[in-house]
Amino acid sequence: MISAPEKMIKKIKILCGTSQSIYSSSIKVIQETILPVKVNGRLLANIACAGTHLEELAAGFLKSEKIIRQKEDIAKIEVKKKSINITLKDTRAIATACVKNIASSGSRGKTNLELLKPLEIPTGFRIQTGLVLRLMEELLSGSAIHNQTGGTHCSALVIGKKIVALREDIGRHNTIDMLGGYALLNKMKLNRAVILTTGRISSEIVYKVWNMGAPVIISHSAPTANAVRLTQKANITLVGYVRKGEMNIYSQERRIII
Repeated sequence: MISAPEKMIKKIKILCGTSQSIYSSSIKVIQETILPVKVNGRLLANIACAGTHLEELAAGFLKSEKIIRQKEDIAKIEVKKKSINITLKDTRAIATACVKNIASSGSRGKTNLELLKPLEIPTGFRIQTGLVLRLMEELLSGSAIHNQTGGTHCSALVIGKKIVALREDIGRHNTIDMLGGYALLNKMKLNRAVILTTGRISSEIVYKVWNMGAPVIISHSAPTANAVRLTQKANITLVGYVRKGEMNIYSQERRIII
């Protein structure tokens, strides 16, 4: 299993073409691997990923699946060469009749939306538009692997006015799970947190952020109509298409100020 960011990149020979010529060149591309995620030794999911931050990815995935709620639910995390196993303190059986095969798109089955309630956000929590623009610039400039390969999505966790964790992967859903795992393993409270991302905001991304408890999503890309409706239900502020000094505010706009 890939373990270091520099090992995410492979250089290959290709052909480049224009309207007048075809010529030899070389280019950097992102690696891809399949991560088997086991719970109590039993296979739960196969996740297509770039192969980094495996403990965060697995822990965040289990939290988004409502299998764990907090770090204390975990007895041990074992990263082996080609898989990861999380042993729970509660040794209840995990159903494996429907093992999830999760592609880099992150698409999966029905979520447990009925288990979530609108987020309770501290009174007076606001974000200035200037900070939104600055944070997006920092996210894009910090996307080192994407800047070399063009083959990753990047997301970041913001506490206060500072990026505290930045994660890249072939799947935008994976980057959100990594941040969820980072917060869980570090016992962080996210009721004033912001999730930055380069990826399109689907309802599944909103679900993951809602489950994490973060009240703001800021994206370089645009959301789907279902995602906008879901953020309204979740009491999450959604800001999208942040580029060239402008942004679109799709929901809970009162939290965004000049």
